[in-house]
This record gives sequence, structure tokens and C-alpha cells, in this order.
Amino acid sequence: MTIDVAGRGRGAPGRAVLSRPLSVPLIGGIVGILPLAVAAQPGEGVRDTTFWFQLLVACYAGVRLCAMVLSGRRRLIQGAFWLFCYLAMGIAPLAQSVLGREPTPVLGPRQDTQLATTLVLCGMAAFDVGALLARHRPSPRGARRPAATVHRTRLYAFVAFSYAASGLLIARLGGPAVFFTSRQEISESLSEVSGAVPGEAASEAGNALLRGFGTVPVMLALLFLTRWMVTSRAARRRPGVLLPWAGLLALNVIVNNPISNPRYWFLTVLFALLFTLFPRSPVMYRAALALGVVIALLVFPFSDRFRYDEEGRRPVETDSLLEPLVVKDYDQVGMLANTITYARDGNGHTYGRQVAGAALFFVPRSVWEGKPQDTGFLVGGWMGTDSANLSSPLWAELWLDFGPLGMLGGFLAVGWLAGRTDARYVRRTVDDPSPGNVLAVVVPVIAGYSFILLRGSLLQAAGRMGIALLCVAFVATLRDRPASRLS
Repeated sequence: MTIDVAGRGRGAPGRAVLSRPLSVPLIGGIVGILPLAVAAQPGEGVRDTTFWFQLLVACYAGVRLCAMVLSGRRRLIQGAFWLFCYLAMGIAPLAQSVLGREPTPVLGPRQDTQLATTLVLCGMAAFDVGALLARHRPSPRGARRPAATVHRTRLYAFVAFSYAASGLLIARLGGPAVFFTSRQEISESLSEVSGAVPGEAASEAGNALLRGFGTVPVMLALLFLTRWMVTSRAARRRPGVLLPWAGLLALNVIVNNPISNPRYWFLTVLFALLFTLFPRSPVMYRAALALGVVIALLVFPFSDRFRYDEEGRRPVETDSLLEPLVVKDYDQVGMLANTITYARDGNGHTYGRQVAGAALFFVPRSVWEGKPQDTGFLVGGWMGTDSANLSSPLWAELWLDFGPLGMLGGFLAVGWLAGRTDARYVRRTVDDPSPGNVLAVVVPVIAGYSFILLRGSLLQAAGRMGIALLCVAFVATLRDRPASRLS
């Protein structure tokens, strides 16, 4: 009998980690106490229909998040979705509604914000329906499809490439020290390396490729070796595995640390590493979702100080408990409202152009002259700002491209895919605890990266996602030859 990292035998039924006395406070705190405490805070906001809809969104997302935490199965992607919805689309917008302040100016009438809140609620419901439909799909009969596995020779080649790519990024920026300064310093260093003015299309594309190949392969290489070591006692004794793993860990500390990287990207790395280290641990799964609420509410807003250098840093001074939630990290509902106003201002829907631009991100503008701009940048230009850090949540992307019905259909499909992927992940990690199990690494990465995909914009998220797909395609194989398997 194979023993997993949690100490349970393979095939043992999952059991609830949280007892009833502990689950009751969890549900009461997430669903009731926190939303009502935020709603009861003093502020200049109007308690209108939008406010009550926002409170409903927070409570609904809280119920579903608790269902994920208390579930007997580990639903990584669905859990990440509801964690994002609870915080970014529920609690934070509710706090902004109470204070009467927005992290990004909302230019349209209050009715557009009300419609945006309604669309958020409808999108969550459609996601729920899609996940429910995925659970009732009959299991395929007959021979099982061959599972993707890591090819040992390719993995070593990929590790070498990861070292070279991250080493090139570090060398081009002048050494490891710059990665522990600020995100502003990193951006300025990248602009100096490219020799172009920040904001130019060529400069931004080149910088994105340099940084993407310097951060994504080294993360995936660390995860693949971690999976190998977690599931193979022999691998933990091999210097040929331990030494590359230690080097990759050091490189990730440099290039993927939370100081010089966007917070959502660091969250992706952290989630993926935790779920790869503890692939079957229900304790880690539930703790990650529960602590995610605390980290996002207490740590994320104050970590904004790492975005700027010493001269540009703004001290955190607040006389309100809700003030930390009025930051650009949580501008999703406001930007959805701005997107609605943008379309109503004569610009209309784009009928798939924005999503196509994100899917074909690798096509240069010299070849595709009419290539769509980043949706957040597009709406921001209409708003009169040149900020490139405006979000464009998935609700806004789908609504702008396909209208309300298309948005609902999109979330229905996303929910179905999330449900199917989570179910396959559980089957493959429990029934196939092999060191080369590709799905055991890919799904945690998707779960972590879903925060970036949901926040948007899709075009900004597409670069790293495309690089990750190339890396996985190189390492994985469907052939299961003993000589090429990890052991």
C-alpha cells in the first residue's frame, strides 16, 4: 500500500479535516460576520440597490467558498475562483460602496455600476451551473486515455534551459540585487535594457518576453522536480536531482520574489508550489483557501509599498478599517462598470476581437495592423488615463466581446471546464501517484494563475500562459517507455 504525504493509505476515503465546532465559525465568519461588519462601517456611500446587490454578491461567494473549504474533495480551480470572487468581486467592492470611494474613477452613472454588480452575480451563478453539469457527466467507458507524463531526458534539458533563461534575465538587469528593490526599479531596468521608451509597443513586447522566459520556465522546472522528489524516495537521495532543485529554488527566490513581481504572480507561484508539495493533503488545501482570505485582506494592500522606489512610496495612513481595500488591486467591479459605459458611449461590442487578440498575442502588430489593444488600456484611454495597470476582469472581457448572453455562456463553459479539470486532477493524483504525472503540476499552476486570468486583462495574462504551454508541451509525452520515465 502506498502512503501519501498526509499519511493516509492510497484509496482511503477522504475525511473532513474541520470538525463541526470549527466549521460553524468559519461559515459564520465568511458568510455573515465579515460582510455585515463591512456593511455596518461608517462611510459616505449610499445604501441603494447597488449596495444591497454587492452585499448579496459577497454572501453568495462566501457560501460557495465555504463549500470549497469544507468539501471532501480538493477542487483547486473552483476554490481559486470562489476565493477571487469573494475578495475582489465581493468584500472589496462592498467596502468601496460603503466608503463611497473607488480605486479607479467610475465615469458612468450609478445604474452602470448596478448593472456591473448584477453581471458579476449572474456570471458566478453561470459558473456554478457549469460546474454542476460537469459533475453529472458520465465517466467514459473502455480503455483509459494515456496520461501525459514527464520525459526524463527532456526534463533535464528543460532544467538547463531554465537556468540559462533566468541567468540571462539576471545578467541583463545587472545582477540579483535589482530584484530586491521595487517593481518600479525592475521596469526602469527593463526599459534601459531594451533601449526604448517605456510604453512603446516594441519595448513592452520585448520586455514581456524577456521577463516571461526568465520567470516561467524556472518556476515550472522547480515544480516538476518537486513533484519527482515528493513522490520518489530514490529521487530524494540523488545528487542529480537534489542539486538542480536547490539551484532552481534559489533562482525562484531571486526572479519570482514578491518584491519585484506583481502580487498575483507571486500568489500563482506560492499556490502552485504548495499544492505540488502536498498533492493529497486536505489540510493544506483548506488552509490555503482560508488563509487566502486573511492574506488578501491584510497583506496585499500594504505590500503596495514594494511597487515603487523610496521616493515614490506612499506611506499607509488610514483611519478606517476599510481603507486598505480601496486600492487598484480591487478595481474590478469599477472597471466592469467603466467598460459598460465605454460600450454605451458609442463604441459598442467588439464581437470576439478582444479575445482573439489575446489568443493570438504572439502575432506582431507589424503583421496584424489592426490587432486589438489590451482591454484595460483601451478603456483606460477612453477614460483619459494612460495607466497600463488597470484591470479588465473576465466579466468585462466577455461582456465587451459577446454581450450579456455571451458572457453567461462563457462562464458556463469556464465552470464546466473547471469542474472537469478538478475531477480529473483528483482521479489522476490519487490513482496515479507517479513522479512524472504532468497533471499534478499543471492543475496547481492553473489554479494559481486563475487569479490573473480573472483579474485581467486577458492580453496581459496571455504571454506567460503561452510560455507555460510551450514548456509543458516540451517536457510532456504520451509515450510511457520505462527508460524515459521518472522513478
